[in-house]
Amino acid sequence: MDASQSSGQKGHTRTRSAVKATRPRSSTKGPLDADEIPITPNVALNHPLAVPAPSPVSNPLSPNLAPQHPRMLPYGHGPPPRSPGPHPRTPGATSPLPRSPAHSPVPPNTPGALRRGPTRPKDFAYLLRPEIYHPLTPLNVPPAFRNNQAKQPSPDTPIPDLLARGQFRAAAIAATQALTGTGDPNVLPQPDPTDHVRIFDLLYTRLACLTLIDSTSLAAQEVKALGDLNSAFYFEETPSGNVVHLVPWELRVLNIRLSAVGFGDLRRAIMSFYELAREARGNLAEAMATHDNSARELWKERLGDLGVRVAGALVEMKDLEGAAEHLKGLRDGEKMGMSRALLWLHLGDVEAARGCVSGENTVAEKVVLALCDMADADYGSALRKWEGLREETDDEMVGVNMAVCLLYLGRMQEGRALLEELVSAGRASHTLLFNLTTMYELCTERSRGLKVKLTEKVAGMTEEERTNADFKL
Repeated sequence: MDASQSSGQKGHTRTRSAVKATRPRSSTKGPLDADEIPITPNVALNHPLAVPAPSPVSNPLSPNLAPQHPRMLPYGHGPPPRSPGPHPRTPGATSPLPRSPAHSPVPPNTPGALRRGPTRPKDFAYLLRPEIYHPLTPLNVPPAFRNNQAKQPSPDTPIPDLLARGQFRAAAIAATQALTGTGDPNVLPQPDPTDHVRIFDLLYTRLACLTLIDSTSLAAQEVKALGDLNSAFYFEETPSGNVVHLVPWELRVLNIRLSAVGFGDLRRAIMSFYELAREARGNLAEAMATHDNSARELWKERLGDLGVRVAGALVEMKDLEGAAEHLKGLRDGEKMGMSRALLWLHLGDVEAARGCVSGENTVAEKVVLALCDMADADYGSALRKWEGLREETDDEMVGVNMAVCLLYLGRMQEGRALLEELVSAGRASHTLLFNLTTMYELCTERSRGLKVKLTEKVAGMTEEERTNADFKL
């Protein structure tokens, strides 16, 4: 077959298209770039307790290198977002969709020249809605406390007095009544929606009291009303040009813990603690630069506290190896030694806990050594240490640990008598009551009667309200 025939029988052929030249990608910066948040030009977070170094430290666990989540505003509050634009935009082109006249939220670290000053005070009315807060039932309070009218606070009792008396359930209710305006306006006036100082103070009181009365699950639900505290809505620029957070530090820390409980995600808490640590390091660097000693000590203490909280979260995640490595990286400090030692004991490393003792022979160090003996099951040596401490300090904790040692040494009746003596002296902490009711359970099968009598005795001695969990009822 010749070439002409083969050419005629051949069908159409695909013509290879020419390869189009692609435009090189432009150099852009996104939220994952390390220099997104310029706290200071020479500070990078390597560890919550690290001291600012003259050169940045590359650490894959550093929040400076961690991805930043989109900043969200509480639903229905703050400046509304722009209308979505799915079509690509080019310089000089107009969007086919109408554009909202409101400005998008500005990131808190945007330079002052690019920020738009607030035109009106921020409205926090979304935190004053009654449907946010759950009613507190008195059913978890023993009848001896619930039916004792002489011990019930009056409706006009100020919240600080309720807190001082240990009446945390009443304080939580009063804080809610003030926030929602459902109480007596002459006693608990509702704050103005723009008074963020008063609103956040009442909210912190509410959430903290819920955790103290064993209602952490309710607090974890109510804290969701705050939304994302990293949103630009919660930041404000001062006249001097500094950007400050409107939410108090204590509430921000508590929000992290409760949010982790509410969402069941402890990794979220660790990431958030590191974000706070980055901010604290920036404030520490500024305090050191301005020679503000009081601010420097404050931020150093907060950094240390965050470091211990991270270790605690790792322990709750069952990442004991990670918690141990994290503790090794924390710097020593007088106030941190006790916390670190307790965490080491929780991890089961008694020698590391003893290593937190500096040898100054203080009461705190003696307590650590006695606890280490108990962890080693050397209850005889521990008992002698507790007896020596009891001569130095009149601390309920010392007596409780003495009773525990007596229990493990087979002297349960002596331990029970010691705990009952502490209760008769006016001591009534949760740990003391819990251990005493445990002694009752070990001594007799009819322990409920002893527990009820204990509730009546404690209710007649103190104004503090207790729950059924304190007495194992």
